[in-house]
Amino acid sequence: MMEELHDVQLTEIKPLLTGQNGGNLQDFDCQEHDVETAHGVLHVTMRGVAKGNRPTILTYHDIGLNHKSCFNSLFNYEDMQEVTQHFSVLHVDAPGQQENAPVFPAGYQYPTMDELAEMLPSVLTQLQVKSVIGIGVGAGAYILTKLALNEPSLVEGLVLINIDPCAKGWMDWAASKLSGWTSNLVDTIMGHHFSTDELTENKEIIQTYRLHVSQDIPQDNLTMFYSSYDSRTELQMERPVPGLNENTVTTLRCPALLVVGDTSPAVDVVVECNSRLNPTKTTLLKMADCGGLPQVVQPGKLAEAFKYFVQGMGYMPTAGMTRLVRSRTHSASSVGSTDGIRGRNANNTLPEGANSTGPEHTEALTIQMTA
Repeated sequence: MMEELHDVQLTEIKPLLTGQNGGNLQDFDCQEHDVETAHGVLHVTMRGVAKGNRPTILTYHDIGLNHKSCFNSLFNYEDMQEVTQHFSVLHVDAPGQQENAPVFPAGYQYPTMDELAEMLPSVLTQLQVKSVIGIGVGAGAYILTKLALNEPSLVEGLVLINIDPCAKGWMDWAASKLSGWTSNLVDTIMGHHFSTDELTENKEIIQTYRLHVSQDIPQDNLTMFYSSYDSRTELQMERPVPGLNENTVTTLRCPALLVVGDTSPAVDVVVECNSRLNPTKTTLLKMADCGGLPQVVQPGKLAEAFKYFVQGMGYMPTAGMTRLVRSRTHSASSVGSTDGIRGRNANNTLPEGANSTGPEHTEALTIQMTA
């Protein structure tokens, strides 16, 4: 009988978020560094030491979060301990977003998204990290994708949660300006992370993260990070055509696992990103009954999916797999597709009505609870 999956309960999220959950493994064997780069100082936390020729896991959080509030639930989860026995972990906090960060002085120019990505190679060099497997959420996923496009030799694989490859369009800009007159930054960021249903139904986690966004990060610093992400440019990526331009087209060269909850506000943009990547190297994982922060509310499922991912890269061949049922299906979405998304169906990870043939097919990983 397979072990039943028990994810972190909402009552456990607050201590995980603050890093004070008693048996916190996140702070074990960690070293914090303030690293000078061409675009300013970057605060990073290194857990463990590089293991042989294996890559280091590099994490980058989303707006309104830091590395602890974004990733503690995942890395403190029991199944991830097997992973961290094989890999060192480097957590990056975007400038001014780390715990107890000082407020930036007047006139400080916050780095652009491009510059935030450009800061990472020098950090890796100074910490003697030769290559990475990136795990990024939202803005962090965008930054790590930029890193992989700029420096493909540094990035062996990417796990991209809630990745949005698009620049803000005119209609989005107008809507954000209009909403800015009626809501504050905290409300805007909460709407970025959570669906409308989550905001009304999951009151405990919503309250926890609302307090974190509003109280734990200097609001001026947060505004700068949000504005940088809000001003991002389009990620220049194009799906390669087999036999024609695989070696010349601009796209990710490494394996990529795209992750999104099936009720997340990021579903459409993640599907859009999937349509731009090489289907032979890309997996789209839509997590059933999951909203905007899958690494927080369903860390067990994500940990298991990550094991599959690194096994596909040739690492951890003996890792135990007990919690997931894996199935393959075909998916793709034409650029700009507005096809509806199926409801909470664990047997389908794809957009309803997606039409695709031949090379547009992409492997998808369906997550199911097993007992």
